[in-house]
Amino acid sequence: MINIRRVRAIISEINYLSLATVSKDGKPWNAPVFCAYDRHYNFYWGSYRGSQHSRNIRAKNEVFLVIYDSTIAAGKGEGVYIEAVATELKSPREIKFAHQLLQKRHKPASYWKLNQVHGNAPIRLYKAKPKRIWVNGEGAVDDTYIDTKTEVKPDLL
Repeated sequence: MINIRRVRAIISEINYLSLATVSKDGKPWNAPVFCAYDRHYNFYWGSYRGSQHSRNIRAKNEVFLVIYDSTIAAGKGEGVYIEAVATELKSPREIKFAHQLLQKRHKPASYWKLNQVHGNAPIRLYKAKPKRIWVNGEGAVDDTYIDTKTEVKPDLL
């Protein structure tokens, strides 16, 4: 049985997610990004608009997010895996909302002012809307430990 509270705790406790993107010619890219999230578990981050993952999102907006604690002992890790659609935020209202979420989560050291994340500024804010979510578990095949994934319906979070 899935522990929804634990899924929420993993998301709330870990400040970075691993963002996997693919270029228009099919080359994979993975980058850690500091993130925030809203009550619907949409995820937000800021990135240089010229970075590889930002260019990849403009070319192909399907992304994969992983949130996990890399400091935990082997075999004890828990993670949340998210298939999502990412967009670069354009609406001033959405940019302000995402900026506030990121600033609130990043206290006390805020580093991007609102005027530094739109217009001609080099930083852009992004949103990933989950399509499917999984958590890892454990199982066995022929008495050999395997890592498994169990799907969580986004509306349960």
